[in-house]
Amino acid sequence: MTSKEFFLALDALEEEKGISKEKVIESLETALAIACKKNYGEASNVVVKTNPEKFSIRAYICKTVVETVETPEKEISLEDAQLVKKSYKIGDEVLTEIDPRTFGRIAAQNARQVIMNSLHQAEKDITYSQYMDKENELIIGVVTRIKDDGTVFVEIGKNQMEGILSVQEQIPGERYHVGDRLKVLVKRVRDGVGGTQVILSRASFMFIKRLFENEVPEIRADIVQIKSIVREAGFRTKMAVYSTDPDIDAVGACVGNKGVRVNAIVSEIGGEKIDIIPWSSDVLDYIARALSPAKVLIVQADEETKEAKVVVPDEKLSLAIGKEGQNARLAARLTGWKIDVKSYTAAMQSGMFDDIKTTDED
Repeated sequence: MTSKEFFLALDALEEEKGISKEKVIESLETALAIACKKNYGEASNVVVKTNPEKFSIRAYICKTVVETVETPEKEISLEDAQLVKKSYKIGDEVLTEIDPRTFGRIAAQNARQVIMNSLHQAEKDITYSQYMDKENELIIGVVTRIKDDGTVFVEIGKNQMEGILSVQEQIPGERYHVGDRLKVLVKRVRDGVGGTQVILSRASFMFIKRLFENEVPEIRADIVQIKSIVREAGFRTKMAVYSTDPDIDAVGACVGNKGVRVNAIVSEIGGEKIDIIPWSSDVLDYIARALSPAKVLIVQADEETKEAKVVVPDEKLSLAIGKEGQNARLAARLTGWKIDVKSYTAAMQSGMFDDIKTTDED
């Protein structure tokens, strides 16, 4: 049969959904072969030939010429073969064309189902591979719907693919509306029974890291490196940076002229505080800096237990600890050390100053 419309539709499908024409033709050939076997017997040797250039699809029953027929579905006698064509000899293959329009209703339905299943799987595979390559990358999507439980669905890429922005992956306090354009991180891609799920995030620390990479050319060029970054979304982020070029200030590069770079990121995340500190290979210095914006007087560290005691001025104790312990908690996560913060008066009273090491502030 000839179907110019069918092959032109394959071109449109490839352009719109990214499903290759070859994949669809392969599915069609499989479906036709299954339908033929339903009609002519499961043992039949079915051959399907497609010619996109001539817009043609042909299906054949293939039988081998033999002296004695033992399997009628696959074999034909020399006598019967020569009735078709006198030049046939033993071992030749005889192709008899099948008209798919003669298929029964069930065979036709089965063929259609095979094609639809194959197309669905092809689209699923394409979506999975497309977004697997984008894990931990920033993309821009459009909010399409919001569930009663607060889950936000974001249309990303082509194929009208919807990513899932759960409540846990949203920045606390943010409000979304259908039609909003949204920067999101592709956090994870799952290939499940129901299809590919793209899990999005705005609460991940990696979201902040990618925003800085986009905003700061020195980070993209690997002149400034993000050594460590921790976050409690909606409240505070701490980031330690280091410059491989002594002439470039790592913190200054991230902040930008008059704060333009960091302010652009703070605006994107709804005013969340961002502490950018210079990373240091000196553990005492690094711990002191991690407690920014509080001023640190003394740091005492135990390398074996990875525990540090930090002394701050009495009036800076609440700033060093932070609301509900947040600043100290993030500093501990940033450095990988357990940090115990004490006021100067409390440290004096506890006798902490025996054999203590001090650090100088930059």
